[in-house]
Amino acid sequence: MFEKILIANRGEIACRVVKTARAMGIKTVAVYSDADASALHARMADEAVHIGAAASSESYLRADRIIKACKDTGAQAVHPGYGFLSENADFCEALAAEDIAFIGPGVKAITSMGDKITSKRIAQEAGVNTIPGYTDVISGPDHAVEVSQEIGYPVMLKASAGGGGKGMRVVWNDDECRDGFERATNEAKSSFGDDRVFAEKFIEEPRHIEIQVLADKHGNAVYLGERECSIQRRHQKVIEEAPSPFLDEATRKAMGEQAVALARAVDYSSAGTVEFIVDANKNFFFLEMNTRLQVEHPVTEFITGQDLVEHMIKIANNEELTLTQDEVKLTGWSLETRVYAEDPFRNFLPSIGRLSKYSPPTETDTVRVDTGIEEGSEVSMFYDPMIAKLVTYGQTRDEAIENMAGALDAYYIRGVNHNISFLNALIMHPRFKEGRLTTNFIAEEYPDGFHAEDVPQSDPLIPVVVAASIHAKKQARAREISGQTRRFEIETGSTLVVIANDTHYPIAITPTDKGYDIDHQGSNYSVNLDWQIGQPLVFAEVNDQSVAVQIDPSKAGYRTFHRGAETDMQIMSPKAAALNEHMIAKVPPDLSKFLLSPMPGLLIRMSVQVGEEIKAGEELAVVEAMKMENSLRAEEDVVIAKVMAEEGDSLMVDQTILEFE
Repeated sequence: MFEKILIANRGEIACRVVKTARAMGIKTVAVYSDADASALHARMADEAVHIGAAASSESYLRADRIIKACKDTGAQAVHPGYGFLSENADFCEALAAEDIAFIGPGVKAITSMGDKITSKRIAQEAGVNTIPGYTDVISGPDHAVEVSQEIGYPVMLKASAGGGGKGMRVVWNDDECRDGFERATNEAKSSFGDDRVFAEKFIEEPRHIEIQVLADKHGNAVYLGERECSIQRRHQKVIEEAPSPFLDEATRKAMGEQAVALARAVDYSSAGTVEFIVDANKNFFFLEMNTRLQVEHPVTEFITGQDLVEHMIKIANNEELTLTQDEVKLTGWSLETRVYAEDPFRNFLPSIGRLSKYSPPTETDTVRVDTGIEEGSEVSMFYDPMIAKLVTYGQTRDEAIENMAGALDAYYIRGVNHNISFLNALIMHPRFKEGRLTTNFIAEEYPDGFHAEDVPQSDPLIPVVVAASIHAKKQARAREISGQTRRFEIETGSTLVVIANDTHYPIAITPTDKGYDIDHQGSNYSVNLDWQIGQPLVFAEVNDQSVAVQIDPSKAGYRTFHRGAETDMQIMSPKAAALNEHMIAKVPPDLSKFLLSPMPGLLIRMSVQVGEEIKAGEELAVVEAMKMENSLRAEEDVVIAKVMAEEGDSLMVDQTILEFE
């Protein structure tokens, strides 16, 4: 067995590999950039080597520096994680030339499956179902239109070297096709250095379901069930689960056998994933093969009891796979949510900065947190904004969902915006609970974006009564301070009014031995809690139901977080609440004459000039963020008065780009 391995990655996946290697008695070497000098993964490993500047092109994508780090530390093998160099055939060959093992598949598998055009041809030859399409390279916008007309709209234009939703556009007509081709090729060139694009039929009402495979260098291969990855936004996975609530055993077996057949066709040896698109009638079609560990691999580990990283290391060490297909058992249910530093209430704009407060839920037999950060860590503009993968398990799907809801409630993050409210809203959505999923789920359920009113609440009074209890506790302490008795008697007498997002909740509150009894218009709530002043997380029993509510003080009261809902609250006497209704609301400034950058990013194209008349829908500028192009278009007819930014500028959120007349 290897004595020492180097992890050519960062963040949560690097930390995750360290944990398995440590359990196997293998020493680890981390690599880090300038931006990651104090990162958790660099401190978790036995050794850490600096490999360059913050930009990934000067650090994590520098194969020469990673190989030098192997030589300097004596690392015998490299685990690439995912992203960066994980599917780079040249990197594998360079490692082999230095007699360093690659913990992943061989060059043949990476090369053939890394190109979507080639992989589709191989899949067809291996007897794998494939989507109708055009597998040669499209030469230009007019050719794209010609091909799309032959296939029949809607058509998916896809970068041959693509992944993660980059270089991908769904087009429904000729005009969209020409524009989509340009955008797909630009994104593909920016992200992968390869602007080749092909086309295939877009499957309507699709599900994204993938099969996990394991194969060794001795001809043994198995599949470990499937993962449902249909909940996506802009082709990026948001929630994954295993097994799928849609598949039956016959379809699972057919998909698994085809996945193994494809793995054998390319001499695959490691953990890998074959992705399929599945239609409403359970017809399935090959999408792509990922020749690496997947982000969502923990859900498979939960329901199979297998450590995929351990298998990868053993296979790379030329050991035979000891697991047979008959021994693969799927037990229970598992969900994974991706916790990102982004603002779901502002069209999911990336959020960068330092985590001033960070407290993940406690890990148990049913809760797992894969993260590479801790309190004080910085979410950098240079890398993916993922904070963590939160994974839960249950004997049933409903139990796994409820465990996830509780874990999300207990996930306390401050300093950057995050998507926890959105994740909790998704898993509590009736359609999600019923398992009626497609890759269009988010677009269909939130066509105008995600808003506070979209958050379903089974009982909106829970955060209200918890906040009232906290308020009463704080006032009880104030009573012990000289001269504060009168204030306490007024504010926590028989009645209070909780104003939650402008809704008035009159309540009667009475202290008990363990908390408070609260009555709201005949509805009774018994709140038992052991909470100390200053704690941001409140764990309580409300009518014998365990709840977790996050409560932060605000200028005028409190802000609570529960089951995806963020609620601003004020708590006052009935008289004060009546007077409060006469307060004049602050009118926000009129910014309609300005184009503001909706995100931090790079201004890669200014499409207009001073004095130009622009029609509604026409492009004004293009901002690149996280290697994704974002076209900013006019919402109405405008005339350009001032240009206040230049191509190549690094923009901050809400920085002014244009002023209109």
